[in-house]
Amino acid sequence: MGRRSKAPASPLPQRDGIDPVRVRLPEDPGGVWGTVRDHLLDRYGAAVGAGRIEEMLLSGRFVGTEGPVDGAEPYAVGRYLWFHRDFPAETPVPFPIGVVHRDERIVVADKPHFLATMPRGRHVTETALARLRRELGLPYLQPAHRLDRLTAGLVLCVVRPEDRGAYQTLFRDRRVRKEYEAVAPYDPAVRLPVTVRSRIEKERGVMAARELPGEPNAESRIELVGRAGGLGRYRLVPETGRTHQLRVHMNGLGLPILHDPIYPVVRADGPEDFGRPLQLLARTLEFTDPFTGVPRRFESRLALSGLA
Repeated sequence: MGRRSKAPASPLPQRDGIDPVRVRLPEDPGGVWGTVRDHLLDRYGAAVGAGRIEEMLLSGRFVGTEGPVDGAEPYAVGRYLWFHRDFPAETPVPFPIGVVHRDERIVVADKPHFLATMPRGRHVTETALARLRRELGLPYLQPAHRLDRLTAGLVLCVVRPEDRGAYQTLFRDRRVRKEYEAVAPYDPAVRLPVTVRSRIEKERGVMAARELPGEPNAESRIELVGRAGGLGRYRLVPETGRTHQLRVHMNGLGLPILHDPIYPVVRADGPEDFGRPLQLLARTLEFTDPFTGVPRRFESRLALSGLA
């Protein structure tokens, strides 16, 4: 079987910092798609409605390398098309996104609470990636890792696509030291510092991750660094990167992070309460730059509000 040729550059520009969707027309052994319209209706009609697909074709929303596609063209295996999805209505996140560092290869951003790192589901234009692309004029910017939407702090982004793999590999191989800060209840009965090791599993479509019996796949170092009244300030150093790992481990110690809407109890869905952000902050990132060999250390300029 021959290798698939490289896709041509998109004829559509980004919209609000979001790339267009690229579609490659697949093999059609049964010959069921006589025209491009037939395939698009089969592929997307159930999700958005046949009427919407027809409207998009009439308005020139589907584009090939030669220009807008009206759908009547004969089906051609391997042809590329592009279009922009209809963006969902989003509540603006009322906090700025800071830039801690910027050079020709990387941008280290200070992501606020409630802002997703990348477009996903109902969060598309109100994401760190889309905002940074728009605000910095960097259309090819991509994050090298993800930071949970409810967590604030440092996100490392890569300016040029050809450099992204090297920085992603640092995170994959655990060669980035990450340090977090959290505000949670203070309990003198919990002996700290402690290294927590457990098995964390998260099912798709289920909000909360769970600790289960079995071989540990998650490890976190937890230290108390200050307290006031019934609250403590904690330094959290994850050795692994499971979904919700720090939140799960703190909750497992009986110290759920302040304003956590999932642990220990999943809060009912509703409007965001921007006045009660999860008190978890990605405070520092440390690594050796894969291109220069120079040690790098970055520190967030944000502060948690839960403990003065």
